[in-house]
Amino acid sequence: MGAELTATPGANRVHIGFFGKMNSGKSSLLNALANQQISIVSGQAGTTTDPVTKAMEIAGIGACTLLDTAGFDDAGDLGDLRVQSARKAAQKTDVAVLVFSDEEMKEELRWFSKFQASETPVVPVIGKCDERENTEALAALVETQIGIRPLLVSAKTREGVDALKDALIRAADVTKEPRWITGQLASDGDLVLLVMPQDIQAPAGRLILPQVQTIRELLDKKCLVMSVTTDKLGEALAALAYPPKLIITDSQVFKTVYEQKPKESMLTSFSTLFAALKGDLSYYIEGAHAIDGLTEASRVLIAECCTHAPLDEDIGRVKLPRLLRKRVGAGLTVDVVGGSDFPEDLSGYDLIIQCGACMFNRKYVISRIHQAKEQNVPMSNYGVVIAYLNGILGQIALPE
Repeated sequence: MGAELTATPGANRVHIGFFGKMNSGKSSLLNALANQQISIVSGQAGTTTDPVTKAMEIAGIGACTLLDTAGFDDAGDLGDLRVQSARKAAQKTDVAVLVFSDEEMKEELRWFSKFQASETPVVPVIGKCDERENTEALAALVETQIGIRPLLVSAKTREGVDALKDALIRAADVTKEPRWITGQLASDGDLVLLVMPQDIQAPAGRLILPQVQTIRELLDKKCLVMSVTTDKLGEALAALAYPPKLIITDSQVFKTVYEQKPKESMLTSFSTLFAALKGDLSYYIEGAHAIDGLTEASRVLIAECCTHAPLDEDIGRVKLPRLLRKRVGAGLTVDVVGGSDFPEDLSGYDLIIQCGACMFNRKYVISRIHQAKEQNVPMSNYGVVIAYLNGILGQIALPE
């Protein structure tokens, strides 16, 4: 079985980010925690450029991703780009390790405030404690400023590394109840029918990640699961002794499936389920109504989480723009971004449409939602928008 089927997807891992000034010892701490050389360690400031990531398992946390970022005091044009990359890494961070290195801590305090505003747990640390003479005094000063006693850690002697690991386990709070993809829509013994078109966008020989994760969850819930392509939907329904409780479909065939589904069966889509799992479904539904106010002079941003070469009949780059222009007019401007290329300034847009975000963790999606809310730009989701444009959003089953 391939690694892509056995490894925990990156979006489901706890993201632990290391932040601090250049040469503060962030990379050494990460290497000590991982017990292996992941990031380059050098006495020269600015060694870490783009964020370094390492997927690993930590006992007590489970699957996680360690993020080593550039120093937030980096300077110059290249330094500004490095700091910008660190800010993007912070948006994905579930737990932040904030490294304090000296009494001048204006930037550390600013980043601490940002993490607090985004409800990101922070583990404050003073690194290189084996090399300092004023460690206790610095720790007392940090505690005075942020109200948390920092950990004293030395990557060289491994002093405090176990304490850091214990603090990360507590901050990760992995004991909290897991979020279900299907929510209350399916439970033990329910018959669930999955409609999964295997078109040009479906990878050869594989299923896309939302389909795999949903099937696994339904099996864990002890549901009865049946999967078909769109053209076999009628035959599948005819072969069943009774209608399925729930039908989950690819959003792009929402209307086709809705027209054929039994009236007893609930209908939803993979994208809608992931909108609730990763984002803010009520906000997405509210945002979909902004379509009624769009004109040919409006501008829409479509944000894909994964990056791929454009395909014929691509849902984000072709089908959604076509549906929108059919409703609004051919002059509607539609911009498409992929991966982490999400604009900081959204003020020029009248609507943002986010994909299901199966490739991103919830923390990053929520950061995009906060950004849109702060700039008063409506935001929605592929599945929600397609259901709205087809006039069936009110008939779609939504997870709680």
